[in-house]
Amino acid sequence: MIALHLLGRLAGESLNVMHLTGSKAFTENMRRIVGTRAGTQFGYFNVNKRGDLPPNQFDAVVLDEAHRIRETSKDRFTRPEDWSGLPQVDELIHVARVSVFFIDDRQIVRPGEVGSSDLIRAAAQRAGAKLLEYELDAQFRCSGSDGFINWVDNTLDIRRTANVLWRHDDPYEFRIVGSVQELEATIRGKASEGTARMVAGFCWPWSDPRPDGTLVADVRVGDWAAPWNARPDGGRLAKGIPKSNFWASDSGGLDQVGCVYTAQGFEFDYVGIIFGLDLRYDWDSNTWVGDKKQSQDSVVKRSGEQFIELVKNTYRVLFTRGIKGCYVHFMDEGTRRFFQSRME
Repeated sequence: MIALHLLGRLAGESLNVMHLTGSKAFTENMRRIVGTRAGTQFGYFNVNKRGDLPPNQFDAVVLDEAHRIRETSKDRFTRPEDWSGLPQVDELIHVARVSVFFIDDRQIVRPGEVGSSDLIRAAAQRAGAKLLEYELDAQFRCSGSDGFINWVDNTLDIRRTANVLWRHDDPYEFRIVGSVQELEATIRGKASEGTARMVAGFCWPWSDPRPDGTLVADVRVGDWAAPWNARPDGGRLAKGIPKSNFWASDSGGLDQVGCVYTAQGFEFDYVGIIFGLDLRYDWDSNTWVGDKKQSQDSVVKRSGEQFIELVKNTYRVLFTRGIKGCYVHFMDEGTRRFFQSRME
C-alpha cells in the first residue's frame, strides 16, 4: 500500500521511478491492473543484472518485499558476460539516486533469499550512501492488530513478545476449525463478504495439469481433496482456472489451495490455512520440530539446519495474509492443542 502510493507520488512529480520486487505474481498483477504504458514502471530485482545501466539511471527505485533479494542476479542460465559480478543489493543501490527498501526480516522462506536489514546497511556503507531507517508502526493486515502478529511470532517461537495469550476480545477474527471441510465452507462463505483464499504448507506434491487443462487434486486430508494453484510452467489451463501469477486476484483462485509462493506479497480479507505436518509442536521436548519427510518443497528440504526456520517463516507469512480474519485447521493434534493452550 505505502510502496504503491510512494510510486504514484514520485511519478506524479515527473521523476523517473521504478517499482521492483522478486515476486513475479505481484509484478504481473500490477502490470495487468495499470495497463501496458504504466506497466513499464514495474520490474524485478535483477533489473541491472548485466551492470550496463549507468549509475543513478533512475531518480528512485521502490524495492518491495526486499527480504526476497537474492545473493546475486545470476541464475543457471546466465552467461558470465551477462552478469555484473556484483551482489544483487549493490546493483539496486547503484542504479538509482534513492533506493527505498521495504523489508520484513522474518519473511524469508527460501534459502536463496538473503535480503535483510543488515545486508542493506552493509551495501549502503560500501556505496558511501546516506542511510535513513524508519519503522512502519501501523499496518493494514490483521485489522491493524500488532497483537496478533506478535502472538503468532511468540507462539511459533520466531521471537519473544509480550503477547503470550491470544485475547478473545481482540478485534481481529481468529479461529481454529476442527476439519478441513469446515475450513473450506468457512472460506467460501466469507468470499461473499470480500476476498478469501485457502492456503497450505507445502506438504503435498504439485502436479502438472492434465492434458485437458484441469488440475490434479494434490492436496489431500482424509477424504477431502483440492488442487494447488496452477504451476507457473503448467501450460494450457481449462476455462476458469487462473494462471499461477493471478491466483491471488482472479475469482477462480477460490477453487484452488495457494502455497506461500503465490500468497506472499498479497492480502485477502479472509484466509484459511491448512497447517501441515512439516512443522509440529513436540510436547515431550517443549519445542517445535521440523519434518523434512512431510515437506514437498525440494529447495527448502535441502536447506540443512535452516529448514525449521524457513518453515516457521512460511507459516508466519500464511498466518498474516488475512486483513479481517484467519481460520486454521491443524493436521497434527498436538500442534492444535499447543495453539489452543495459547488462547484465552
